[in-house]
Amino acid sequence: MKAMILAAGRGERMRPLTDRIPKPLLRIGGQTLIERHIHALARAGIRELVINHAHLGNQLVAALGDGAAYGVQIDYSAEPAGALETGGGIHNALPLLGDAPFLVVNADIWTDFPFATLPAAPAGLAHLVLVDNPEHHPGGDFALTAGQVAQQGPWMLTYSGIGVYRRELFDACLPGAFPLAPLLREAMDAGRVSGEHYTGTWFDIGTPERLEAVNETVINLQ
Repeated sequence: MKAMILAAGRGERMRPLTDRIPKPLLRIGGQTLIERHIHALARAGIRELVINHAHLGNQLVAALGDGAAYGVQIDYSAEPAGALETGGGIHNALPLLGDAPFLVVNADIWTDFPFATLPAAPAGLAHLVLVDNPEHHPGGDFALTAGQVAQQGPWMLTYSGIGVYRRELFDACLPGAFPLAPLLREAMDAGRVSGEHYTGTWFDIGTPERLEAVNETVINLQ
């Protein structure tokens, strides 16, 4: 399985930090967010990676290179200024991701999720990892019932930014910027999105305040 790390976002809510450095190169516990993902993916046996970039993307390429230092191979999917949003970014990278199902992870999360446990071939078009709703997102995103993800339900959870996708999810898409969520919602209505509830450590690094709080938490855990 190949994996894509989504790293093209501008990080508006992280300004002014992201005025000079791309969000994936911010540090938690002395390690950049994106390096943590690369190491975790490599430990899971996933060594062919695709990283998209836009804002200050040259810094990402300079920092990570071809991945040899991490025991992986990194291909880069460059995007125009302003980026292509999540759906457009994945669609743009499909030629690098191949025909088999692929893993996608947001660069701006910190987690100990075990990537090796993900299904290599989801039964439907996507398999999502959901987590408990954080304080800043109490309403959640999707419902999970008996391993199936729906738009609404009695048990709402938050999308973790980790999922496995089939390229067929993007068959009707055209090049350009577009969000991922509408594609997932359509697939959910067709009963073609499975999921799981992860209760381990997971943080969304969305603001400077959260970055500082997570840094303190992680340092205390070490």
